[in-house]
Amino acid sequence: MYPGSALGEFLRSRRARLRPEELGLRPGVRRRRVVGLRREEVAPLAGVSVGYYTRLEQGQSPNVSDDVLDAVARVLRLDEDEVRHLHRLARVARARESVRPERLRPGIKLLVDSFAGAPAIAVGRRGDILAWNRLAHALLAPHWAFDGAQMPNFVLMDFLELDFARRLYVDWPQKARDDIAYLEGSIARFPGDEGLTGLVEELLVLSPEFREMWTEHPVSNCASISRDYRHPEVGVLTLTAELLRTPDDEGQGVTVFQAEPGSPSAQRLARLAELAATAAV
Repeated sequence: MYPGSALGEFLRSRRARLRPEELGLRPGVRRRRVVGLRREEVAPLAGVSVGYYTRLEQGQSPNVSDDVLDAVARVLRLDEDEVRHLHRLARVARARESVRPERLRPGIKLLVDSFAGAPAIAVGRRGDILAWNRLAHALLAPHWAFDGAQMPNFVLMDFLELDFARRLYVDWPQKARDDIAYLEGSIARFPGDEGLTGLVEELLVLSPEFREMWTEHPVSNCASISRDYRHPEVGVLTLTAELLRTPDDEGQGVTVFQAEPGSPSAQRLARLAELAATAAV
């Protein structure tokens, strides 16, 4: 089960994307039992033995060098985000210490509240919304209680509240893949987080869409993303989400959503802020 075999699953997913002809290899006359490249095709191109590469995919090469990882990355044509992800997975393959429960620092809550004209949330490594301001609540989840005892998890919302999520996100499939990339990044950094692995297992059971996309193992740094939101009261808004990592909190960050100044989206966001303020009275 992922993430116990995180490194192997990631490498297999990237092998499956490539055809032998793309690397100048002959497809051969035998029927191929795997989609994409075989291990014995990747290994010599990366300059390692088939046995070594097999052990790498099986998580049995904890001391793999950066040079070997970079060689494998070149063969599999990984982009910069994927190369960083590969190195993270290799580093944590031998370290599975437990992690502390997430606790929101009061200062982070104050930071979220300070964004009066922009939606802002504090988000945890599992996708839990740990804090939000009124405008973020109005934009992302007005059907949830703003100050309820339980806060939403944006990954669970996007996959298990499908009717709402598909209406809100103009390009829901891309948002869903970005959610999975967020979880991928957290798993690479916190392999000992049982709550994180439990969340993945829950979604694999409950969401066919998640099961299908999970096999792709999308990777992204999720730091800056422009997205279109279809809000029922103000219309479509194009907003850029900037994720600001908090280095002294394990996996937590603050996401701020901004519209281009003077744009129709900025006007609609201002209107949404008025509606949110009225609802709070």
